[in-house]
Amino acid sequence: MESIAPTNDQFESLSPAVMRGSTVVFKNFNDFANRKSRQPDGFSYGITGTPTARGLERRIAQLEGGRHCVITPSGQSALMTTVMGFVRGGDHLLVSAACYGALKAFAQKWLASMNVEVEFYPPAVGAEIESLIRANTRMICMESPGTVTMEMQDTPAIAAIAKRRGVLTMMDNTWASPLGFRPLDHGVDFSIEAATKFLGGHSDLLMGSISMNDSAHYDVLRETQSVLGQQVSPEDCFLVLRGLETLGLRVAAQSASALCVAQWLQMQPEVDRVLYPPLESDPGHALWKRDFRTNGCLFSLILKPAPEAAFHGFFDAFKRFVIGASWGGVHSLAAYYPASLQADRLFPATDQPVVRLSIGLEDTGELIADLQAALAGYAAGRASAPAR
Repeated sequence: MESIAPTNDQFESLSPAVMRGSTVVFKNFNDFANRKSRQPDGFSYGITGTPTARGLERRIAQLEGGRHCVITPSGQSALMTTVMGFVRGGDHLLVSAACYGALKAFAQKWLASMNVEVEFYPPAVGAEIESLIRANTRMICMESPGTVTMEMQDTPAIAAIAKRRGVLTMMDNTWASPLGFRPLDHGVDFSIEAATKFLGGHSDLLMGSISMNDSAHYDVLRETQSVLGQQVSPEDCFLVLRGLETLGLRVAAQSASALCVAQWLQMQPEVDRVLYPPLESDPGHALWKRDFRTNGCLFSLILKPAPEAAFHGFFDAFKRFVIGASWGGVHSLAAYYPASLQADRLFPATDQPVVRLSIGLEDTGELIADLQAALAGYAAGRASAPAR
């Protein structure tokens, strides 16, 4: 069959090609009959990707210092795909209590009903995790810093113990990105990124990635991707490839601005605590300073106690910050986590509401001015609250 795609050997572009396709065509019967042998890197059906996806996977693996990468439709799906690839009924799974909420829900509501023994461990744990490892422990799921309350883990210590005990490790590394921390360099088996955040960088797509060094693990995850139907749009792959071109510049600028804003916030009278490992006042600062190379762009703060009505004054005052979930894009975001959510957490860092801020690329002075107005709105709400 003659190709219908035009060819021109004299055309080259700095922009990667977007190659779409569900059906992969074969030159002869033998190639078709043996199509499964093309995996994990080759192409047998569109569900495992196109050359556009493979190009992105190679770029991410290079950033992570890994040999292999599998991309999935979201960071959330990258976490679930990794667990589903290796954890089975009868296994014991250790999960950080500060992990991404969807992973916690998946572990509690689905894995536990599949006879997986799920145990949540204190998020600031280090080498003490060895006391929690059992004969049937299959995997340890880490996230550092924690997704809302920013607890740091001693990742190299946990990975070394897990390796010695024959336990797999995965780490959600989205906060730092591969530019700030490379889990594979520290002995972690699987480095997970929500490419939705820093790698894409513009709040216009969903994607996740799983990077690793072990070829057998790669075989398992490529098959898991196929069986679970975790296909990624080539257009989204293109957008992440384009986002990677400015990743270093964005991370550097957002990291610098985030530190400046956090330092200003910790001096404000309405702020009780800023949860941000790059600050010397943070309990996880020593681990961050030892292992990490960037400041991230995400941190949380606990305001002085006030009725929830005061938070309306805080959020409604924003002109530059946008209220919304997610983070890591060029626009600054603010999100609210009520006290009831902290009460539901194991090993909670606080019993107070948490405000989480993602710092984008806006002028730092304008962001501080915006927060100053928000804090003034919060103070007014506190002052007008009925005395107890």
